[in-house]
Amino acid sequence: MSTTSNHIASISELLNLSGSQYRIYDIGRRVDKISKEQFEKIESAQLPYPFPSQGHAQLAIAFWQKQSTTPYLWFVKLPLDERGLLNQGARNHFIAIIVEALGSDLSVSPTEQQETLLKKNPYHFTPPQYKLAAVNSIISVALKQPASKFYQPAINYLSGINGWDAWHEVGVQGLSDVAIRIDDNSNAEVLTSAFNNLPEQVLSPLCSTLENMVLPAELIEKITQRYVLANSENDTSLALSLLRALASSTQHPYSEKFIVELINSQTLSEDTLIIIAGRLWSILNHEEILFNYLEQLIKSDDLELFKAIFKDLVAIPTTRPLLLQAIRSPNRSSALAHAIGELFKQ
Repeated sequence: MSTTSNHIASISELLNLSGSQYRIYDIGRRVDKISKEQFEKIESAQLPYPFPSQGHAQLAIAFWQKQSTTPYLWFVKLPLDERGLLNQGARNHFIAIIVEALGSDLSVSPTEQQETLLKKNPYHFTPPQYKLAAVNSIISVALKQPASKFYQPAINYLSGINGWDAWHEVGVQGLSDVAIRIDDNSNAEVLTSAFNNLPEQVLSPLCSTLENMVLPAELIEKITQRYVLANSENDTSLALSLLRALASSTQHPYSEKFIVELINSQTLSEDTLIIIAGRLWSILNHEEILFNYLEQLIKSDDLELFKAIFKDLVAIPTTRPLLLQAIRSPNRSSALAHAIGELFKQ
């Protein structure tokens, strides 16, 4: 193994040493950019990881040389400790594997032997197709590159030119490109106008990309209206997709009102409770809303679900203080008090 790795203390340093430009994104929950300054503090254990998912940091690392127009992409999954800090040993092991395979020049085209080494990297993972499409779209926008070849067919379809049954012509990457470029041209208007006409085969992947974007009020209205319709028709799968689409827009008054009413109004399904915690968690950064969510959560009488969601939420740095405050509240119901007591028996 090259001794170079002994002198490289972080992924940030490795990228800088190679002369690369780079961007870091969390892809465990939504696709959220992590600034270089924030990532350096995460790597040096000065900050807990902001978007933990099942005890891990799931990262997309895009890097490129100044003379290159095509970035390389690494998808890296690193464990976190009980405080939410990056596991330093795992991070160092990841760096050692990269240096052994490529040296400090990350821009070289790997040989067959190097490719084999890289593929054996235990920290590499392959995101689902919808997530990969969103990452590709977000990076192309960030680097001011044109959209993929799938963009125009998606725009044509969403404009209703060939009829709504022509969805076979549309790819997930094209829908992602349109959604991520929602502020370009008249894309917001195109999406809003098309929304009620879209079949589930288009709507579900579209919602998976919209979850990464702050949406305009008109589109939020369409999403919430379509959710109510899907729910009334017991189309559970579509309703969940529509709910996810609001993930980055929970602070908008329309979204907040809708989600709060959802939490307060009825007994929610297990999948809905999981979507709220996993994608819409920022809505829970209000004490009253969080409290009502916890009360809703125990209605399922599923202690294992309560434990799993509690563990997920308490790992998120922004949610943790409120959650710990809520479980000590004298206003909690006896059922919630019992469920909380069970958490600490083990």
